[in-house]
Amino acid sequence: MTKDARPILSYSALLFDLDGVITPTADLHRAAWREMFSEFLDSRGAKPYEEQDYFDYLDGRRRDEGVAALLTSRNIELELGTPDDSAAQDTIHGLGARKNEKFLELLAQGIDAYEGSVDLLDAVAAVNPAPRIAIVSSSKNAKPVLEAAGLSDRFELIVDGIVASDNDLVGKPAPDTYVYAADQLGIPVAESVVVEDATSGVASGKAGNFGLVVGVDRGAGAEALRKAGADVVVSDLAELLD
Repeated sequence: MTKDARPILSYSALLFDLDGVITPTADLHRAAWREMFSEFLDSRGAKPYEEQDYFDYLDGRRRDEGVAALLTSRNIELELGTPDDSAAQDTIHGLGARKNEKFLELLAQGIDAYEGSVDLLDAVAAVNPAPRIAIVSSSKNAKPVLEAAGLSDRFELIVDGIVASDNDLVGKPAPDTYVYAADQLGIPVAESVVVEDATSGVASGKAGNFGLVVGVDRGAGAEALRKAGADVVVSDLAELLD
């Protein structure tokens, strides 16, 4: 299923985004962003929040970068603030905290991983030698999401928004977080696969010259994922095992 007909399990490392790839948490993120921004934009008399805003400005990006991008689209200027800002503060980080509170409320209700994604993880575990696997997520909630889905023990490395911030890594669509993950695993990027559902994440895999970039179409659109740089587009990860 690869651009050179090479089986995905023959690569040395598989680097997965989390939300929308392993778990349907992208739906929770969309709902949390929608609720937070609908309230905020309405309070400012700005153009209402639209579903396409999620894909254009928020999907796959670091929380603060996504907030800033959407605010720019509405010509709204807010102070950046600090990562310690509370949800009550009208700063970029404050709005991010406000959205995160809503997301965690939704996550507390539970989350199940995509069945096809678990099938692929099972296939990885059955290969000898098995590819190294990691989560590369812009979210700062990657660990609680994996715990909620019962998948914490499946990934040897998690590069999330916290790790990116601690190591001054530029977020997607820059390739930095994926390159960092490959380096931490000791695997060349040419031997690593990036698996993403966001155009920004696909673009980061393309920019990093990874051996294979897989786009998972959960709503972004197959053509948009290909345009961003996906070598292969599937609607479910189990398709990669065909």
